[in-house]
Amino acid sequence: MMGLNACAGGTDGSPLALDAPVSGADRNAVHTLALDDGDYVEGTLDSGTEAAELRLIDKDGRPIRLLLNGTAGRESFRFVARPGMAALRVTLRGSGAYQLALTRRIPVQDQHPVLQGHLSPAIAALAGELKRGGGTGAFWREVARRGTPLVEPLGPDRVVMTFLARGARHNVRLLGGPTSNHETLERLGGSDVWFKSFTVPSSTRLSYQIAPDVPEFPGTCRECRMAILAQLQADPLNHRPWPADAPDPYNQLSLIELPGATPQPGLEDGVAEPAGQLVTERFASALLGNTREVAVYAPPGVDPAGKDTVLLLLFDGPDYRDRRAPVPAILDRLTGDGRLPPVLAVFIANPSAEARGHELPGNPAFAAMLADELLPWLAERTGVRPRPDRTVLAGSSYGGLAAVTAALARPERFGNALSMSGSFWWHPTGTPPERPEHVATLVASRERLPVRLFLSAGLFESSIDGEIGILESSRHLRDVLEAKGYDVIYRDYAGGHDYFVWRGALGDGLLALFGKNTPSTR
Repeated sequence: MMGLNACAGGTDGSPLALDAPVSGADRNAVHTLALDDGDYVEGTLDSGTEAAELRLIDKDGRPIRLLLNGTAGRESFRFVARPGMAALRVTLRGSGAYQLALTRRIPVQDQHPVLQGHLSPAIAALAGELKRGGGTGAFWREVARRGTPLVEPLGPDRVVMTFLARGARHNVRLLGGPTSNHETLERLGGSDVWFKSFTVPSSTRLSYQIAPDVPEFPGTCRECRMAILAQLQADPLNHRPWPADAPDPYNQLSLIELPGATPQPGLEDGVAEPAGQLVTERFASALLGNTREVAVYAPPGVDPAGKDTVLLLLFDGPDYRDRRAPVPAILDRLTGDGRLPPVLAVFIANPSAEARGHELPGNPAFAAMLADELLPWLAERTGVRPRPDRTVLAGSSYGGLAAVTAALARPERFGNALSMSGSFWWHPTGTPPERPEHVATLVASRERLPVRLFLSAGLFESSIDGEIGILESSRHLRDVLEAKGYDVIYRDYAGGHDYFVWRGALGDGLLALFGKNTPSTR
C-alpha cells in the first residue's frame, strides 16, 4: 500500500478512502491515500464558490501532479496510482470549505475489457458454429436468400443491422452506413465472413457502398480516404441496387429501407416520367463572373404568373433531376393531387466543383446574384412574379447552408429557406474557435427577419473526432432560431448524408412550408 500516516507541506486532514468523503476548511490541507500501484482512481472536489487547486504529492510534500487548477464548484479528477503518490493536497485560494471524495477505484486485476459478444445473433451463432469446426456455406446461402444487410429485431423501435462482405483478402470499408465514418468491417476469425453490426432505429433509410481490399500505403489522411473511392461499389448481396440500370456496380449504391421509415411525399407509388415542361438555358452572372446551367420545370397546369405559385430555387440542380432525387416527378404528384399549390422549380447548377466550394458557403455575392440577377432573369423568361412569401431557397449539405444564409442576407426577396443536412458546422476563416457555428452566431446577434425555415438532419450525421456534426449544429441552429422568434420547422430522419433521404425531405419540407394544411404566418 502506498498510503502514509502524515505528509509534509500542509495541515494533516482525514485519510481519504473510497466512498468516504472528507470535508475541511483549511486553506492548505493534506489527505493521505491508501492505494496500490496501478489502481485507476476517480474522484470529485467541491469547493463551492472558492477557487481551489488539487495536487498529488509525495511523502515529503513535493508535488507530483496537478489535478485541478483554480476550479470552483464540483469538479471531477482521475489518475492512475504509481509508487510515491502519498496524498492529495487541497489548496483554497480564499476562505471557505470543501468536500473531497474518491468515487471509484479499479485495481489492476479488475482492469480488463468486458467481452460483450456479438451484437448480431446471426453472427454469434455463426461464431459458435465455426468454433465447433463447422463452415460458412449455410450462412451464406441464407444471406443470399434474405439479402443484406441483415436486420434482426432488438426492441420495439430498434434493430441490429449487420453489413456483410464475403471473401475479402485484406480489409473491407463501408461508406454510407449508420455513422459519419468510413467504417471498417471485422473478419470473423479466419473465415470468409467480414461484418459490422450497428444498433439503429426501426425507421432507418439509407444508401451505402462497400469497398473490399482497399489499398493501404503511406500517405496523408485524405489520400488514404480517397483510396477507398477506388474500390467503392454496390453490395453484391443487397437486393436493391440503385439505380438498377447503372453501367456497373462501381456506379451503383445499395438501398435499405426498414418498414418503419417515414413516408416520402410524392414517391408513394414509385417514380413516373415527368409530365410537365423542362427548359434548360445558360445563365451568365456579371456579379460572379461565370455562367451556369439553369433548368426550369413547370408541372402540368402550373401558371408561372399565378398569384399562388411557389417559386422553388434548388441548388446542386442536376442532382435533383436524376433518378436519385426525381424532383420533377415528385412535384407532378404533389401538385397534381392538390397537396401542394402550383410550384415552378428552378434547378441551379454549379459552374464547377471549385465554384461550388466558395459560392455556396455563406457567400454574400452569391446571395446578391440570386436576388439581383437570377430573379429578374427568371421573371423575364417565364413570366413568374416572385414574392418573398412564395419564394423558397432549397438545398442539401453546402446547398442547405446556402439556402439559409442567402435568405437571411436577402429576406426582402427570399422569405423561405429549406435546408436538408445543412453544413452549419461551417465558419469563415478567422472565426474565433469558441464560436465555430457561424450561422447560429449570426442569427443570435441580429434582429429577427421575416424568413420561415425548414431544417432537417440525419441521425447518422453526428459528430466524429471531436468536430461538431451536421446533426448537432442543425439542432443548435433550430434552438437559436426559436429563441429569436423565427417560424422554424425541424425534422430528424433515421438516415445519413444521403440523396435517398433528401428526396423525401424536400417534399416533406415543401408541404411543411406551403402545404394545403399549413397555417399562414403572413
